[in-house]
Amino acid sequence: MLEILAGLSIDERDLDERFVRASGPGGQNVNKVATAVELRFDVRAASLPQSMKDRLAALAGSRMTADGVLLIDSREHRTQKANREEARDRLVLLLRAAAVKPKRRRATRPKPAAREERLKEKKHRGEVKARRRQKDGD
Repeated sequence: MLEILAGLSIDERDLDERFVRASGPGGQNVNKVATAVELRFDVRAASLPQSMKDRLAALAGSRMTADGVLLIDSREHRTQKANREEARDRLVLLLRAAAVKPKRRRATRPKPAAREERLKEKKHRGEVKARRRQKDGD
């Protein structure tokens, strides 16, 4: 089990990991060893609350495929183990962010004093601009 929060975890069987060859510089190690990790997590099939799945889809953006599979790619490190741990850590961070319910915005009105201050400032700016016009018009 992969622990997300207290009381919330996902089964490791829900994760699909593929090891591929990393691209870029690295010489013989890159050419021979498949160290990069593609971690796939099927969000639709996961046992998570629907609201969390929706927030996760919004947070994931282009990392989410059309069939609801979250794809996390890690190729920073030279070893499979380090890349695998980093991919899992990124998944956990994403799931933790999705677990946080956004606070509902409370509608507020500006106070009368703030409204008066805004109108006073608007009047002042208008007077400044009017004085500029009078100088140029002479």
